Amino acid sequence: MSIKKEQLAIHGGPKTIDKTFPWPIYDENEVNAVAAIVESGKWGNPDCGDEVERFERAFADYCGSKYAITCVNGSVSLRLALMACGVKPGDEVIVPPYTFITTASSVIECNCVPVFVDIDPETYNISPEAIEAAITPRTKVIIPVHFGGLACDMDAIMDIAKRHKLKVIEDAAHGHGAEYKGKKLGSIGHVGSFSFQSSKNLTSGEGGIVITDDDDLYATMHSLRNVGRIEGGQWYEHYNPGCNYRITQMQAVLLSEQLKRLEEQTRRRNSNGLYLNDLLEKIDGISPLKRNEHITLHGYHIYIFKYDAAKFGGLPKTEFAAMLAAEGVPSFKGYPHPLYKQPLFQNKTFMCYAIPDSADYSQTFCPVAEQACDTDAVWILQHAMLGEKEDMEAFAKAILKIQEAVTALAAS
Repeated sequence: MSIKKEQLAIHGGPKTIDKTFPWPIYDENEVNAVAAIVESGKWGNPDCGDEVERFERAFADYCGSKYAITCVNGSVSLRLALMACGVKPGDEVIVPPYTFITTASSVIECNCVPVFVDIDPETYNISPEAIEAAITPRTKVIIPVHFGGLACDMDAIMDIAKRHKLKVIEDAAHGHGAEYKGKKLGSIGHVGSFSFQSSKNLTSGEGGIVITDDDDLYATMHSLRNVGRIEGGQWYEHYNPGCNYRITQMQAVLLSEQLKRLEEQTRRRNSNGLYLNDLLEKIDGISPLKRNEHITLHGYHIYIFKYDAAKFGGLPKTEFAAMLAAEGVPSFKGYPHPLYKQPLFQNKTFMCYAIPDSADYSQTFCPVAEQACDTDAVWILQHAMLGEKEDMEAFAKAILKIQEAVTALAAS
């Protein structure tokens, strides 16, 4: 029997998935670790214990990097990286338009100009060809975003950077544990930047970290994170214009416990993503994003598929996404528009930052990013990707349920 419109959950029918997918995942290990810090009375950093350094060392080792420096969030981690890379007012930094605001606003906070270049339609990651075309004498840094936990084409990006003498800061806020050719994301460019905000695959509620193999970049970022102090200096000696961006001992022990779970969780998301790809490829009008042989481990912070409204009776993406969420799939329509359409850039609300008048985003247009936002991209969130195989089957079933109902209605 065919599915009728009133049988959809959004119209009062039964949900396809009647379970929740908890996040964060924790047990008595996290509780006991934080309690021990509370009871010790040594909550701060750097004068109250070494749990922060212990986590930094563990995370660097996990990523295969020489150094790791924690900070208060993933926005600050990008700013520390940019400052350490030596950008000056008016310099240009190449960024994608399909990402969270701080990939670009951190550039503004360094008095630099974000240059938006389009994304690859197959991956939604920044296009190397678009990067090359956007380079000018003022370009200093490229920030590729491993969007959703899918690695960018890092061979091509690093080749471009080498030829043009540019620095690469990997925005790996979605990329904890994911790999490109067997290397952990964040460890390939000059600096890798991560977020530990509450939705992220490795979380302490808030927090961030940068990783690098470069001694000079490490020393500068370490100083900027700690009020401009330098290692071996005096407490009240300040060499650089840094601030207190340190995390606490409680965040550090939470992260140390969560890190123990990360590899297994990443591999589970990766396995479920591959299985869901196979299921959704069979549905007319649904296309998972592409991943090639270089993607040895996908983080699936966001599982993204492309939606073709023509195969769903002309149902707009926004309505489809709302229906899918109502069916119990932890899903979302994604960004409403590319970053350059945010009021910050359209109104040039740069306040005290020294952004040149020539920075004008009124005519910026990245067609692939526009289409992803307007009509194509639908997200399934990372905690759902920690489910069982039968949950992936239920996600596909929910999409088919919607398709049957709306196409039958359109034909009637």
